[in-house]
Amino acid sequence: MSYLWDLSNIQPRTDVVMPGETMPALFWNAVRARSPNVWMRQKDLGIWRSWTWQQTGDAVSEIAHGLMALGFAARDTASILSNTTVEWVLCDLAVLSAGGVSNGIYPTDAAEQVQYLCQDSRTTVLFVEDDEQLDKALEVRAQLPLLKKIIVEDMEGLRDLDDPQVMSLAALRELGQAYAKQHPGELEARVAACRPDDLAILVYTSGTTGRPKGAMHSHKGLVYTVRGYNTLIARHESDECMCFLPLCHIAERMGGEYFSLYTGARLNFVENPETVPENVREIAPTVFTAVPRVWEKFYSGVTITLKEASGLQQAAYAWAIGVGQRVAERVMAGQDVPGSLRLQFRLARLLVLDNVRKLIGIHRARFLVTGAAPISPDLVRWYLALGVPMLEVWGMTETCGASTGIPAERIKPGSIGPAAQYNEVRLDPQTGEILVRGPNVFMGYLNLPEKTAETIDADGWLHTGDVGVVDEEGFFRITDRMKDIIITAGGKNITPSELENELKFSPYVTDAVVIGDQRPYLTVIIMIDQDNVEKFAQDHDVPFSNYASLTRAPEIQALIQTEIDRVNKKFARVEQIKKFFLLDTQLSAEDEELTPTMKLKRKLVQQKYAAQIDAMYR
Repeated sequence: MSYLWDLSNIQPRTDVVMPGETMPALFWNAVRARSPNVWMRQKDLGIWRSWTWQQTGDAVSEIAHGLMALGFAARDTASILSNTTVEWVLCDLAVLSAGGVSNGIYPTDAAEQVQYLCQDSRTTVLFVEDDEQLDKALEVRAQLPLLKKIIVEDMEGLRDLDDPQVMSLAALRELGQAYAKQHPGELEARVAACRPDDLAILVYTSGTTGRPKGAMHSHKGLVYTVRGYNTLIARHESDECMCFLPLCHIAERMGGEYFSLYTGARLNFVENPETVPENVREIAPTVFTAVPRVWEKFYSGVTITLKEASGLQQAAYAWAIGVGQRVAERVMAGQDVPGSLRLQFRLARLLVLDNVRKLIGIHRARFLVTGAAPISPDLVRWYLALGVPMLEVWGMTETCGASTGIPAERIKPGSIGPAAQYNEVRLDPQTGEILVRGPNVFMGYLNLPEKTAETIDADGWLHTGDVGVVDEEGFFRITDRMKDIIITAGGKNITPSELENELKFSPYVTDAVVIGDQRPYLTVIIMIDQDNVEKFAQDHDVPFSNYASLTRAPEIQALIQTEIDRVNKKFARVEQIKKFFLLDTQLSAEDEELTPTMKLKRKLVQQKYAAQIDAMYR
């Protein structure tokens, strides 16, 4: 298989790369072992700034001492309300080093949500990124009697602020320097006093069906899981990774920050979410983990670029990707690849496919990882045809991230792979629900013992809510969420995610929610890809004045109907989509309809657009 990708670079490791039984012990051991090496890089005002392990340790020490100077005690909770930045990591590790509990809050959360999360977690110190996030904290602080201090990372625009409860991160670090001189050895004592069974972090679920629930993870669970990740696919100190997903989400917290802490792989922080495509090309990561929306966006960008290419270039691409697909299909089937086809693939890479990889920024990638949401199997095959293995992992907040993973030597698009060796995974024989058991499973929900008991049964099995099947090789496949399965008025059971994934493979569709439970036929709500649809409109002289008028244009309606027709051909008549509705509001992460990983919230969308849904059935 080496003619497609080098398996020697994707081998799991079972040895302990860095010792330590708690996260702060792991971190400080890493600082001592890797002191002069660069760990993190962040682009600011067009310039990349590097952080060595020693510089990181110095900053974490100052922040941790500053917290102790403020009276922050072991087992106190600090929350971080910020985008994904180096400072987020510094504050997180400082809180853990001081023996505290670290909690992340999405920067898109409203003031009311910030209040609830701080209240529920009993937050005493709140780190905020800038004046925008500070405004949210100030708006609700009167309802947070336990909140002692608000620390601001970026004081731009706040130079004249005079508030005794608010201080800058720089001032906290200065306070920490002075406190460290007066109390030598106190931080080391806090780190040593931290026990594996102690609560380390809170990760709040998205709360699509009620208030968010705080999933509790211990130091023991975090260390166990991050070691386990290396037994799926190992990372190395020479690896370049990107850190851009929300750090309060389990995927980036574990797969980004903590996994790189353990392995020593370098973390590169993007400037902001909008610059991800540009930063990918600059960084050229060797390991790249992202959610399906990112992979879809890259594919769409290539597809749209091709439409502007010359006829010769389009023909060359069609030939090259066709060769790649033939090779990938044979490799996935475990079949030998004839020498003539191998030679064609080398030529296809040289002439076309390597340029496509460079256009995206994945030309140095040893492998790609996708997770956090279902992905179209066709999209996985496309990346494989480029010659880059895309490995799907599956897990959830409650399993501390990945519980299953596709091995590089046995890629099956549409599957989430076998159980990771560090946990057990099985199906409930009655319902088909996927169950997980292992030390990686969370401690329970904060302040919600009844919800915890509903989720983890007496035998320690976590009930995930995902329904699946397993094949003879032990590879699992998600068929749907238990609550999302559609039963039509005619009694037909339908899995909406399969249709939705096919639709999202279109460069013109960002997301889709299929409707049809207890209805006579299926309909769908679609969120269009603004950039690609706008370009289509401009290329075809379709008049529009704003986003809403774009979605209502007859030509755009016809374009989306064509994409639905393409998908319908793959399904039986009873499973086909009869009508659709385009969301006419441009949604962002700040809107309640979207999760932090940019997925439409099924139940909320169905409630909010009930009138439009009903209209499709009249």
